[in-house]
Amino acid sequence: MAKTDATPVLELTGIGKEFGAIRALHDVDMQVCPGEVVGLMGDNGAGKSTLVKIIAGNFRPTHGEIRFAGSTVHFNRPVDARAVGIEVVYQDLALSDNLTAAANVFLGRELKRKFGPIALLDHKAMAARALELFGELRSETRPDDLVKQMSGGQRQAVAIARTRLSNARLVMMDEPTAAISVRQVEQVLGLIHRLKEQGVAVMLISHRMPDVFAVCDRVIVMRRGEKRADKPIHETSPEEVTALITGAKEAA
Repeated sequence: MAKTDATPVLELTGIGKEFGAIRALHDVDMQVCPGEVVGLMGDNGAGKSTLVKIIAGNFRPTHGEIRFAGSTVHFNRPVDARAVGIEVVYQDLALSDNLTAAANVFLGRELKRKFGPIALLDHKAMAARALELFGELRSETRPDDLVKQMSGGQRQAVAIARTRLSNARLVMMDEPTAAISVRQVEQVLGLIHRLKEQGVAVMLISHRMPDVFAVCDRVIVMRRGEKRADKPIHETSPEEVTALITGAKEAA
């Protein structure tokens, strides 16, 4: 369990978002501490995606304040969020199938060596650093493996290694265990544990109840744009969370 006395890496206060007359989010408060894994659950249309996009810098909130590592922040675009240490691993992973694991880790951030006026890609240095990152994650993925030949769990390792390259302080993972085998699910949950051990805060956006209860310290339930629950995982149950998601129970 993450230390409750730690300064939250992320703190949202009164976050609201309107699109014209449509209220997507209303008065959402939440925080995530270093080394804490927080599950974000809710049915389609609950407001999860809008909330994630606000934290990631895709949308600006209509109301409320975002604080990161104790300081108020204003994100106009995703690069602003990445600059402070927020990374998102989206469900489609945004990997290039025809490239190696190392090339994907460094995509857009390639290491180069200069020979006079000429700069060449430093493939050896990138492979060595990628190997270190996979080692930290205890993944069997190898730098020279082609992504198109990888399992779902290995692909997740590549995407997560990319967040470690930037020394992310908060990693948001969108449905990382969707459409993969049971064995690969175990690998992905192991990767989340590795991030936690390294003091990285993780937000797990998932519909898979067993995964949330296996790896999260706390669960937040959204419904109709509002936060209906925010509870330590040991103080709730899959049955209660399901009731909150469906509206059978209003709040907890």
